Amino acid sequence: MENEKKTLKIGNSNFKRIVENNHYFVDKTLLIYDFYNNASDVLLIPRPRRFGKTLNLSMIEHFFDVNKKDSAKLFSEYEISKKTDFCNNHQNKYPVINLSLKSIKASNWDDCFELLKNEISQLFIKHDYLLDSDKLKSYDKSNFENIILQTASETDYKISLNHLSRYLKTHFGNEVLILIDEYDSPIIYGYEVSFGKLNNQGSKNYYNHIVGFMRTFLGEAFKGNENLEKGLITGIMRIARESIFSELNNFKVFSITSPYFADKFGFTENETKNLLKYFNLFDNYSKVKKWYDGYTFGNTNNIYNPWSIVNYIAFNEEKFKPHWVNTGSDILIRERITEPDTENTLQKLIAGESIVKTLDQNFVFNDLDENKELFWTLLTFSGYLTQIKEVGLDMYELKIPNCEVRTVFQNIIIKWYGIKIKVKRELLISTAEYLVNNKIKEFEKGFKQIMGDTFSYFDTGNNPERIYQSYVLGLLAVLGDEYIIKSNRESGEGRYDILLLPHDKSKYGIVIEIKTIKTKDHPSRQKEINQSLNKALKQINKNKYYKELIENKIAAENIIKLPIVFVGKEVYIFSEL
Repeated sequence: MENEKKTLKIGNSNFKRIVENNHYFVDKTLLIYDFYNNASDVLLIPRPRRFGKTLNLSMIEHFFDVNKKDSAKLFSEYEISKKTDFCNNHQNKYPVINLSLKSIKASNWDDCFELLKNEISQLFIKHDYLLDSDKLKSYDKSNFENIILQTASETDYKISLNHLSRYLKTHFGNEVLILIDEYDSPIIYGYEVSFGKLNNQGSKNYYNHIVGFMRTFLGEAFKGNENLEKGLITGIMRIARESIFSELNNFKVFSITSPYFADKFGFTENETKNLLKYFNLFDNYSKVKKWYDGYTFGNTNNIYNPWSIVNYIAFNEEKFKPHWVNTGSDILIRERITEPDTENTLQKLIAGESIVKTLDQNFVFNDLDENKELFWTLLTFSGYLTQIKEVGLDMYELKIPNCEVRTVFQNIIIKWYGIKIKVKRELLISTAEYLVNNKIKEFEKGFKQIMGDTFSYFDTGNNPERIYQSYVLGLLAVLGDEYIIKSNRESGEGRYDILLLPHDKSKYGIVIEIKTIKTKDHPSRQKEINQSLNKALKQINKNKYYKELIENKIAAENIIKLPIVFVGKEVYIFSEL
């Protein structure tokens, strides 16, 4: 078995099955050591979905669980086995409670509570050997059976983790490890059902119900529980005002901005390189990096999306494409991503620019609609943005991490243009393709058609050139990963409006300068339009806006200098090579 080529298994988060079936496992076993030896009794480690949280909890369970003594051999080839004294003292010595709440999603509180009862019942069934224990009292066994049969009261379910930890401590004589995966999944869904676009009539109290349940459920499990040895909770973020954790004095959050545990979720650069080498795909490393790298957790750069890496390797004959789909927090994101306050900033991000925002470590759902800036915290903690560096107290420079996520945003823009503004996706893509292939007449024709269909939706306000520039950026967002799109950057002796830098140096590079003139019709208007086009072209040449393209080895004969003049919803274009 040791010499047999390892395989990949997608979607399996059971550590034992992965190792026993000779599937490739990226060694995160030192998380076990770091977790246990952390000064805090209860740890909350928020990370984006599909970054390995469930598998890591399964790994921790198999290492510590007193009921899984045959699991010791599973760790023999991994780093934790070198911690000999630690393994001798702690491996398979503790009862473990491992509960996932990721599937708790319902349209009302009654259905949500039924799902919670079922999950807790299944958890108790895993430990139903306690019903044969001569150390438990008869009333404890009666309560145990009621939980399994789902006939217990709501209060009994609220305090069920506390009771189960007591039963386990009584039976085994050792304190218990409690692991909770995706604790915030039912809370996020409850919020959206109560207050978001998933709102159902009569569901206003759903959110209050689930928050009240979770406050007691987790509080009883972790606060002052004398049966607790150690606790680990995962989710997307810390939820604040609901006071779920506020009274825990043995509790510590290690978010994506913390240096602790930074390399334990997601794949590091070396781990990714080793995977690609093992599966004979290292020749594609540069593209893999461009598509799936880019995350920074704490002080660790170049964290790769593990879900995307595994899917790419498994299906490598397909072209590079997005594999990562957030299945929980994107409920919150979808309804806010195309609000007017976010569109311009989103287009800047797609164009490769960064933004500076405050990341609120104590996230409050009820503030989302009032405090629009919280949206950027949500995007970052959910994995759609990543930090570049901290620039002040809780202030971070943020960017889109990679081509995969940029493509997700591009598809949102395409959908926004296609549905909200009723422009066909094919027209958007073909128009952008005409531009990058130097078919300017065809580009102008397509662009005029788009403008005619959409411009009534835009208000140019007091800064028309900026609005038009944002509009062109939105159109160019459909270009995918072939170009780096920049705006308002210094190049030569000034700032260009938009620059398209191709990854393939044999392709055209493009610099765009935008001008506007008033819409009044008069005999000399065409002359004024031509003058504006010439003025924009002279500005490109005089200020050498194309210098950045030349510095990036784009041949002079492949540089398109493109003046665009807007007259209301009419557009005029010509180019110079």
